Amino acid sequence: MSRINPETTHYSVIIVGGGQSGLSLSYYLSERGIDHLVLEKRSQAHSWRTQRWDSFCLVTPNWQCDLPGYPYQGSDPHGFMVKSQINEWLAGFIAHVGAPVLESCAVEKVLRQTDGIYSVQTTRGHFTAGQVVIASGGYHKPIVPRLAERLPPGMMQIHSAEYRNPAQMPDGKVLVVGCGQSGSQLAEDLHLAGRQVVVATGDAPRCARFYRGKDVVDWLADMNYYDMPVTDHPLREGVRDNTNHYVTGRDGGRDIDLRQFALEGMELYGLLTALEDGVLHFKPDLKNNLDHADNIYNGINASIDKFIEKNNISAPPPSRYTPVWEPPEERTRLGLKDAGINSVIWCIGFAPDFMYVDAPVFNGRGEPVHLRGVTHVPGLYFLGLPWLHTWGSGRFSGVARDALYLAEQIKAQHLQAQIPTRRYDALEMIAAMAT
Repeated sequence: MSRINPETTHYSVIIVGGGQSGLSLSYYLSERGIDHLVLEKRSQAHSWRTQRWDSFCLVTPNWQCDLPGYPYQGSDPHGFMVKSQINEWLAGFIAHVGAPVLESCAVEKVLRQTDGIYSVQTTRGHFTAGQVVIASGGYHKPIVPRLAERLPPGMMQIHSAEYRNPAQMPDGKVLVVGCGQSGSQLAEDLHLAGRQVVVATGDAPRCARFYRGKDVVDWLADMNYYDMPVTDHPLREGVRDNTNHYVTGRDGGRDIDLRQFALEGMELYGLLTALEDGVLHFKPDLKNNLDHADNIYNGINASIDKFIEKNNISAPPPSRYTPVWEPPEERTRLGLKDAGINSVIWCIGFAPDFMYVDAPVFNGRGEPVHLRGVTHVPGLYFLGLPWLHTWGSGRFSGVARDALYLAEQIKAQHLQAQIPTRRYDALEMIAAMAT
């Protein structure tokens, strides 16, 4: 790790966040000889150690783990690293970068002064910088609805970020609210452990793990989907609001099929809308939610079929998913006590929290407005956000490209800021020669 001079309070660049995004940028800034400081609220890459359940594994294959100067070099590029392996790999990346990091340092306010210099107030003192990069990601505040306040006193309720394993949950049925990546995987984790699970579904899409002889991720990479910038996506910036497709890398990778789980005893309902007098209320949209997920699943496979045909690729024959279970009826009510539900896991995501950034760069939902991480305020950038530039921007596969781009933007701004000083020095030299 690079040493930090405790007497230095001004840096050319300050990076807020010591996860894979901030460290990736630090790597490229060091390459360019630009002095900088990384401020990390806890410890480097802490969320991978503290906000993942015990059986967590990657949902993208290992070959997509490609951080600056530190690609995956294990023996299973098409496998899926489990939690301990991910953290071991990240520990190696941290040592590889050797970033100048100040840990246990929470940033309280970032403000651009009238002279163009940034003031950065932290719990460990005041700093200034010529440029600032917010690389703390976009998943800050766990979302728990107000409905949670009406759950019976004493009923255990946690957010997905707090879940670790089935033994953590009390006896009785577990209600999982949400069926995106986290919700579907936690429901599976509980189900495989023999727990009785009730799932309140939503409109999350799903995809196949393997199709026509390859991982779907491999096919999409061949189709250049992961190189598509957000500006070229049919939904444009709207794609940032999409729920991630649910699938798993568990046990070598497989589909997650809620219909199959229902055949095995999991109880499925539509969208949770209310809780009144101990009775849960759901929208009658379970069939629509399941059909929507399957339509996306089949649609992705159909696009792969077209790619195979267009490029005359030899592959196993195409197939189409056929539902293995249909809801017998749309159940819209469920009594907590009668059902034996003793715990709830909220799996409905996170909200961004950039309240400490005092700059006119946010939309009405508190999300930064930018183009490839560059805001309209000179010297202020964002990194590590979902779809910052491409699908991989918030993942191990794309953050290096984003960090490299920002490093070049920062370097150009850094050099431009030096021009007036150099011109002044030259004038001084001419004046000195004249005397």
